[in-house]
Amino acid sequence: MTQDLHIGHPQCIQKALRLEYFLISYNTLEAIASVGFGVLAGSIALVGFGLDSVIEVAAAGILIWRLTSHTNREDEEKREKKALLFIGITFFLLAVYVAYESFAKLIGHKVPHESLPGIAIATLSLIVMPTLGLQKRKIARQMGSRALEADAVETFICAYLSFALLLGLGLHALFGLWWADPVAALAMLPLILHEGREAVSEARI
Repeated sequence: MTQDLHIGHPQCIQKALRLEYFLISYNTLEAIASVGFGVLAGSIALVGFGLDSVIEVAAAGILIWRLTSHTNREDEEKREKKALLFIGITFFLLAVYVAYESFAKLIGHKVPHESLPGIAIATLSLIVMPTLGLQKRKIARQMGSRALEADAVETFICAYLSFALLLGLGLHALFGLWWADPVAALAMLPLILHEGREAVSEARI
Protein backbone atom coordinates (compact mmCIF):
# COMPACT_ATOMS: atom_id res chain seq x y z
CA MET A 1 0.00 0.00 0.00
CA THR A 2 1.44 3.37 -1.01
CA GLN A 3 1.97 5.68 1.93
CA ASP A 4 0.54 9.17 2.10
CA LEU A 5 3.52 11.23 0.96
CA HIS A 6 2.13 14.35 2.59
CA ILE A 7 2.31 12.87 6.08
CA GLY A 8 5.79 13.19 7.55
CA HIS A 9 7.49 14.40 4.37
CA PRO A 10 6.49 18.06 3.80
CA GLN A 11 10.11 19.24 3.53
CA CYS A 12 11.00 16.44 1.11
CA ILE A 13 8.02 17.32 -1.05
CA GLN A 14 9.07 20.96 -1.21
CA LYS A 15 12.61 19.96 -2.16
CA ALA A 16 11.31 17.58 -4.83
CA LEU A 17 9.01 20.26 -6.24
CA ARG A 18 11.89 22.77 -6.45
CA LEU A 19 13.94 20.20 -8.36
CA GLU A 20 11.09 19.48 -10.77
CA TYR A 21 10.38 23.18 -11.38
CA PHE A 22 14.08 23.77 -12.02
CA LEU A 23 14.21 20.79 -14.38
CA ILE A 24 11.22 22.07 -16.35
CA SER A 25 12.80 25.52 -16.68
CA TYR A 26 16.20 24.13 -17.63
CA ASN A 27 14.89 21.53 -20.09
CA THR A 28 12.55 24.01 -21.76
CA LEU A 29 15.50 26.29 -22.48
CA GLU A 30 17.60 23.30 -23.48
CA ALA A 31 14.92 22.08 -25.90
CA ILE A 32 14.56 25.49 -27.56
CA ALA A 33 18.34 25.92 -27.86
CA SER A 34 18.97 22.36 -29.06
CA VAL A 35 16.28 22.40 -31.72
CA GLY A 36 17.21 25.93 -32.84
CA PHE A 37 20.95 25.30 -33.12
CA GLY A 38 20.27 21.82 -34.51
CA VAL A 39 18.19 23.21 -37.36
CA LEU A 40 20.81 25.88 -38.12
CA ALA A 41 23.65 23.32 -38.10
CA GLY A 42 21.63 20.62 -39.87
CA SER A 43 22.26 18.30 -36.91
CA ILE A 44 19.64 15.59 -36.44
CA ALA A 45 21.37 14.49 -33.23
CA LEU A 46 21.04 17.93 -31.68
CA VAL A 47 17.39 18.28 -32.73
CA GLY A 48 16.72 14.84 -31.27
CA PHE A 49 18.45 15.86 -28.05
CA GLY A 50 16.00 18.75 -27.83
CA LEU A 51 13.06 16.38 -28.28
CA ASP A 52 14.40 14.27 -25.42
CA SER A 53 14.26 17.41 -23.27
CA VAL A 54 10.55 17.73 -24.14
CA ILE A 55 9.97 14.19 -22.83
CA GLU A 56 11.78 15.14 -19.62
CA VAL A 57 9.52 18.19 -19.22
CA ALA A 58 6.42 16.02 -19.61
CA ALA A 59 7.68 13.59 -16.95
CA ALA A 60 8.47 16.46 -14.57
CA GLY A 61 5.00 17.89 -15.13
CA ILE A 62 3.27 14.68 -14.05
CA LEU A 63 5.51 14.51 -10.97
CA ILE A 64 4.46 18.03 -9.97
CA TRP A 65 0.83 16.95 -10.34
CA ARG A 66 1.59 13.95 -8.14
CA LEU A 67 3.47 15.86 -5.45
CA THR A 68 0.96 18.70 -5.15
CA SER A 69 -2.00 16.37 -4.58
CA HIS A 70 -3.17 16.25 -0.98
CA THR A 71 -6.08 13.90 -0.55
CA ASN A 72 -6.87 10.75 1.39
CA ARG A 73 -4.64 7.67 1.41
CA GLU A 74 -6.65 5.83 -1.26
CA ASP A 75 -6.45 8.75 -3.68
CA GLU A 76 -2.74 9.12 -2.90
CA GLU A 77 -2.18 5.53 -4.00
CA LYS A 78 -4.13 6.06 -7.21
CA ARG A 79 -2.20 9.22 -8.05
CA GLU A 80 1.12 7.49 -7.34
CA LYS A 81 0.23 4.66 -9.71
CA LYS A 82 -0.99 7.04 -12.42
CA ALA A 83 2.21 9.05 -12.15
CA LEU A 84 4.31 5.88 -12.27
CA LEU A 85 2.40 4.65 -15.33
CA PHE A 86 2.95 7.94 -17.12
CA ILE A 87 6.67 7.87 -16.30
CA GLY A 88 6.81 4.31 -17.63
CA ILE A 89 5.24 5.46 -20.90
CA THR A 90 7.80 8.27 -21.24
CA PHE A 91 10.56 5.62 -20.96
CA PHE A 92 9.08 3.86 -23.99
CA LEU A 93 8.83 7.17 -25.87
CA LEU A 94 12.48 7.76 -25.02
CA ALA A 95 13.35 4.26 -26.28
CA VAL A 96 11.58 4.96 -29.60
CA TYR A 97 13.52 8.20 -29.98
CA VAL A 98 16.88 6.55 -29.21
CA ALA A 99 16.22 3.60 -31.54
CA TYR A 100 15.00 5.78 -34.43
CA GLU A 101 17.85 8.28 -34.17
CA SER A 102 20.52 5.61 -33.80
CA PHE A 103 19.38 3.35 -36.64
CA ALA A 104 18.80 6.36 -38.91
CA LYS A 105 22.41 7.44 -38.34
CA LEU A 106 23.83 3.95 -38.81
CA ILE A 107 21.83 3.13 -41.94
CA GLY A 108 22.26 6.58 -43.47
CA HIS A 109 25.95 6.80 -42.48
CA LYS A 110 25.24 10.18 -40.94
CA VAL A 111 28.40 11.82 -39.66
CA PRO A 112 28.03 13.92 -36.46
CA HIS A 113 27.96 17.65 -37.08
CA GLU A 114 30.54 19.67 -35.22
CA SER A 115 28.53 22.35 -33.43
CA LEU A 116 30.08 24.42 -30.66
CA PRO A 117 26.65 25.37 -29.23
CA GLY A 118 25.70 21.69 -29.29
CA ILE A 119 28.87 20.71 -27.44
CA ALA A 120 28.22 23.44 -24.87
CA ILE A 121 24.60 22.31 -24.34
CA ALA A 122 25.58 18.65 -23.96
CA THR A 123 28.43 19.51 -21.58
CA LEU A 124 26.18 21.61 -19.36
CA SER A 125 23.55 18.87 -19.33
CA LEU A 126 26.21 16.33 -18.37
CA ILE A 127 26.94 18.45 -15.29
CA VAL A 128 23.38 19.40 -14.33
CA MET A 129 21.45 16.15 -14.92
CA PRO A 130 23.46 13.75 -12.72
CA THR A 131 23.25 16.25 -9.86
CA LEU A 132 19.46 16.52 -10.24
CA GLY A 133 19.13 12.76 -10.60
CA LEU A 134 21.04 12.03 -7.41
CA GLN A 135 19.01 14.55 -5.41
CA LYS A 136 15.70 13.26 -6.76
CA ARG A 137 16.63 9.64 -6.05
CA LYS A 138 17.63 10.49 -2.48
CA ILE A 139 14.37 12.34 -1.83
CA ALA A 140 12.31 9.62 -3.56
CA ARG A 141 13.72 6.96 -1.23
CA GLN A 142 13.09 9.10 1.82
CA MET A 143 9.47 9.61 0.75
CA GLY A 144 8.90 6.10 -0.58
CA SER A 145 7.77 7.44 -3.97
CA ARG A 146 8.46 4.95 -6.76
CA ALA A 147 7.24 7.47 -9.34
CA LEU A 148 9.82 10.05 -8.28
CA GLU A 149 12.53 7.38 -8.21
CA ALA A 150 11.67 6.34 -11.78
CA ASP A 151 11.79 9.98 -12.80
CA ALA A 152 15.29 10.21 -11.28
CA VAL A 153 16.41 7.28 -13.44
CA GLU A 154 15.09 9.08 -16.52
CA THR A 155 17.16 12.11 -15.53
CA PHE A 156 20.25 9.89 -15.33
CA ILE A 157 19.46 8.56 -18.81
CA CYS A 158 19.32 12.13 -20.10
CA ALA A 159 22.81 12.62 -18.69
CA TYR A 160 23.98 9.45 -20.43
CA LEU A 161 22.61 10.68 -23.75
CA SER A 162 24.56 13.90 -23.24
CA PHE A 163 27.67 11.79 -22.70
CA ALA A 164 26.91 9.72 -25.81
CA LEU A 165 26.54 12.89 -27.88
CA LEU A 166 29.87 14.25 -26.66
CA LEU A 167 31.53 10.86 -27.07
CA GLY A 168 30.32 10.60 -30.64
CA LEU A 169 31.54 14.09 -31.52
CA GLY A 170 34.86 13.49 -29.81
CA LEU A 171 35.61 10.08 -31.33
CA HIS A 172 34.60 11.32 -34.77
CA ALA A 173 36.85 14.39 -34.48
CA LEU A 174 39.85 12.40 -33.15
CA PHE A 175 39.59 9.04 -34.89
CA GLY A 176 36.90 9.38 -37.57
CA LEU A 177 34.57 6.95 -35.74
CA TRP A 178 31.27 8.39 -37.00
CA TRP A 179 29.30 5.39 -35.66
CA ALA A 180 30.34 5.84 -31.99
CA ASP A 181 27.39 8.09 -31.08
CA PRO A 182 24.53 5.83 -32.32
CA VAL A 183 26.19 2.66 -30.98
CA ALA A 184 26.67 4.23 -27.53
CA ALA A 185 23.02 5.31 -27.50
CA LEU A 186 21.78 1.86 -28.59
CA ALA A 187 23.71 0.28 -25.72
CA MET A 188 21.37 2.17 -23.39
CA LEU A 189 18.17 0.71 -24.91
CA PRO A 190 17.96 -2.42 -22.69
CA LEU A 191 18.07 -0.29 -19.53
CA ILE A 192 15.50 2.20 -20.84
CA LEU A 193 13.09 -0.61 -21.80
CA HIS A 194 13.69 -2.44 -18.51
CA GLU A 195 12.89 0.67 -16.46
CA GLY A 196 9.79 1.33 -18.57
CA ARG A 197 8.48 -2.22 -18.11
CA GLU A 198 9.14 -2.12 -14.35
CA ALA A 199 7.34 1.19 -13.94
CA VAL A 200 4.31 0.10 -15.94
CA SER A 201 4.15 -3.29 -14.17
CA GLU A 202 4.30 -1.69 -10.70
CA ALA A 203 1.66 0.86 -11.69
CA ARG A 204 -0.76 -1.95 -12.61
CA ILE A 205 -0.37 -3.92 -9.36
